[in-house]
Amino acid sequence: MAPNTFDLLLKTLADPTRRAIFERLCRDGEQTVAALTARAGVSQPAVSKHLGVLKQAGLVLDRHSGRQTHYRSQPAALAPLLDWTSQMAGFWESRFDDLEQLLKRMDN
Repeated sequence: MAPNTFDLLLKTLADPTRRAIFERLCRDGEQTVAALTARAGVSQPAVSKHLGVLKQAGLVLDRHSGRQTHYRSQPAALAPLLDWTSQMAGFWESRFDDLEQLLKRMDN
């Protein structure tokens, strides 16, 4: 995993509006900018800017149809985050197992 990709994903998803747009695309499928703006709580230019950042991070793809642009999520782009989360889970499970063994020895 390239460090820049990982950092870019974290920075991109750190913004709650971008995260909400990405989650909506994952949940509801492909949508136009107008449809996303209607429920985003921010202006159309702001939604377009957020979509640009999501696209740069590889989290969404766009498709032009006439004067409309349709966006869809790319959940597979989350793979570096899933890998990191799995590594961290293994690390902490090991630490908790060690702590449990230490506490058992202290009780004896």
